[in-house]
Amino acid sequence: MLNRQEIKALIEKQNLISDYIDLETQLAPHGFDLTVGSIYEFDSQGALDFSNKERIIPEGKVILAQKKTLKDKFGWWNLKKGAYRVRTNETVNMPDNLAALAFSRSSLLRIGAFTQNAVWDAGFKGKSEFILVIENPKGIMLKQNARISQIVFIKINKTDKVYNGIHGE
Repeated sequence: MLNRQEIKALIEKQNLISDYIDLETQLAPHGFDLTVGSIYEFDSQGALDFSNKERIIPEGKVILAQKKTLKDKFGWWNLKKGAYRVRTNETVNMPDNLAALAFSRSSLLRIGAFTQNAVWDAGFKGKSEFILVIENPKGIMLKQNARISQIVFIKINKTDKVYNGIHGE
């Protein structure tokens, strides 16, 4: 697993992560905090098959953050119990010798919510999307750019085939 210094070096030299808000704040001892860029509610059924030829990924309906006062620079999402799709602010640019996993930040867990993430394969490039599940019966509030998930990077042997799937932006 990469440490803070190794992650920072890869960000600065190889653009491992871009579009972050504040490098020093988001760097963790062994990971990098991902922030909320946009949140979508599911508005249609999805479908998944073996070959992805019949795969249907619902676009979802964007939920707009609401500012509490006119002076606020950023707004809040007031989310009810349920599942949502989150797109990060950050763009990840995975080299062919790294894979990554992500976990909910403990702060998110303590307010009654968690994220579900897939593996970031070697060769993946783009904005990350994952599921936010809110179990708190009273719901939660998230401010725009909140740090909710921590990605950790794992050194792997170079592979002869890197990510070549279908993903978001």
